[in-house]
Amino acid sequence: MDNMHAIFMAEAQELISELEKSLLMLDDDKENKDGIASVFRTMHTLKGSASMFGFESLSTLTHKIETIYDNIRNGKRKLTHNILSVTLRSVDHLKKLLEDAELTDESTKREHELLCQKIEELSKEETETVNPVQSAEKGSPGNEASTYYILFNPKADILKNGTNTLYLLDDLLAMGEGITLPFFCQMPSFKDIIPDTSYTGFETILCTDKSQEQIREVFIFVEGGCELKIKKIGTGNLLKIPLVIENLQRKHNLSLQTGEKQILSVLLASSNVQTQVTAAKTASNVRVSSFRLDELMNLVSELVTTQASLSLLAENSSFPELTSIAENIEKITRRLRDNAFTMSLIPIESLVVRYQRLVRDLSRELKKDVVVLTEGTETEIEKSIIERLTDPLLHLLRNSLDHGIESEDVRLRLGKPKQGTLMLKSYYSGANVVVEISDDGAGMDPEKLRKTAEEKGLITPNAVLSKKELLNLIFLPGFSTARTVTGISGRGVGMDVVKRKIAEIKGEVEVDSQINKGTKVTIKLPPSLSIIDGLLIQVHNTRFIIPLSAVDQIFGITCQQVRRSFNNVIILAGEAIPFYSLREEFGFENIQNDNDILQAVIVRYENNRVALILDKVIGEYQAVLKPLGKLFRHQESISGASILGDGGIALVLDTNKFIHLSTVIRTQ
Repeated sequence: MDNMHAIFMAEAQELISELEKSLLMLDDDKENKDGIASVFRTMHTLKGSASMFGFESLSTLTHKIETIYDNIRNGKRKLTHNILSVTLRSVDHLKKLLEDAELTDESTKREHELLCQKIEELSKEETETVNPVQSAEKGSPGNEASTYYILFNPKADILKNGTNTLYLLDDLLAMGEGITLPFFCQMPSFKDIIPDTSYTGFETILCTDKSQEQIREVFIFVEGGCELKIKKIGTGNLLKIPLVIENLQRKHNLSLQTGEKQILSVLLASSNVQTQVTAAKTASNVRVSSFRLDELMNLVSELVTTQASLSLLAENSSFPELTSIAENIEKITRRLRDNAFTMSLIPIESLVVRYQRLVRDLSRELKKDVVVLTEGTETEIEKSIIERLTDPLLHLLRNSLDHGIESEDVRLRLGKPKQGTLMLKSYYSGANVVVEISDDGAGMDPEKLRKTAEEKGLITPNAVLSKKELLNLIFLPGFSTARTVTGISGRGVGMDVVKRKIAEIKGEVEVDSQINKGTKVTIKLPPSLSIIDGLLIQVHNTRFIIPLSAVDQIFGITCQQVRRSFNNVIILAGEAIPFYSLREEFGFENIQNDNDILQAVIVRYENNRVALILDKVIGEYQAVLKPLGKLFRHQESISGASILGDGGIALVLDTNKFIHLSTVIRTQ
């Protein structure tokens, strides 16, 4: 029972999230019929599930709201701003009811009573007269009967949730006169049949005076667990089905036992209806707890380390069979690693509803008209990264609303549209994920930032700083241009928190802004925090790992070429490339001869090519990243360490931060 309760909690949270998404869609278009129907169905599903598991307060509240939206979708009343606001407030309350179903908290209890009262008042409001045409469409008692074709193809795991598909078919056939025939999809051999797995789909011909929407309501609890198609194939009692079936059986020598879908195919063909029925191609989803995914990733990480030891053992062994086994294990490990990563990826879209709601509520509080646009929200990020990205993005959106977007009168005076725009954009850039938050607001004045920083003692007066450096002042602790402290901003915290939080997940943040045109904050994120494909290298007697995604090319050079270079620029394949010697940067003794062969690894840094000069490239390596610990966590150039197959340690080099810090040291 505890397991079923946990499943309900997870599904309820998803339903509430889906409900909030539909309501925000209606906030932009209150006549959206799909949105209204979606709110009703979600409320109906949530009400039934809550009642089943004893969440009576949640079930009661959703029932009251569901009644209002039932009238809206039936054309008896219109969706108003007041109804929408009360519903959104109820959504926030539903989240609390999941944690406090018995209303033990006094504030939750008061909010519950207040919402119930508001919903009752909304229910008693005068409704519009029902349009006779709309009434007929919804299936009034005198409505003419129609004939429908219904395909109901359950997913394999539908029975595991306690659903009895035959009960649904009984409810369907109770709506009129009809017949249902089964068909089998991917039926295994008898010995492979799993008792609680569904292998059967159903086709129904139904003659009823009910509407298509009323037929769909029979399957309202299982729409996410099946393929459902409802098609009107004629008005009136198109076919006297029992007689037609009997005639067709005699004519085509068919039987219900052996015909599978043949009878309905012939029946539909006889009615001049062209309907193509296909088996469900949508893969069924399995709910897996985040704990199990984390455990899987840990096990895969251990497997990668063990596989490295096996490969090293095979390399030093005289048994060719062992080498073959080690290579196969390496291939399987890579595939397993990639699949495990895919399972732990979450689209950025999962955060969008929360941000749209934030912008809606905050823009009303600030009396600003703002719309949120999104692009590339299907971009996927590892679960552990996206969880830690939530707060920084919230800070950025709040800052854009408070500091960036101007008031309506100011925007009109500047010749801008009355409505401000916030854009959330994400995309892949090489192996990294880039997230951009931009607005079309006031922008930032670099000289104003300089003056504020000087007043707060964060920089010395008349310090020589570029525009980029001036803009980056906003990331300093205690920096704020707000003159008053509000509930939204002005306390000097926020952007420094953003930078710190993103640095904790090995990401980078940049800002660009133009006065009266807007501000854009760009966040670059690593693809993963746990396992990377790397290039194992050696400098002196120390091994390092460079992320393979950063590597462009590798050249063999001599010490003499390096020593004859001018201003730390070397010519490679006819191209002048700046370089950094890892021996020099890390303080290793340089005892090499002019003819000694070195390696120049070309990496990307801010759209430029930079060479890292090192002693030896050992080869590609799957690196399981381990944190350095408290004593070394401030080493910005080193993002972690990895245990090698021989038990040794290799430091993982963050090439971007290494080059940045080395450049700063050179210019000082």
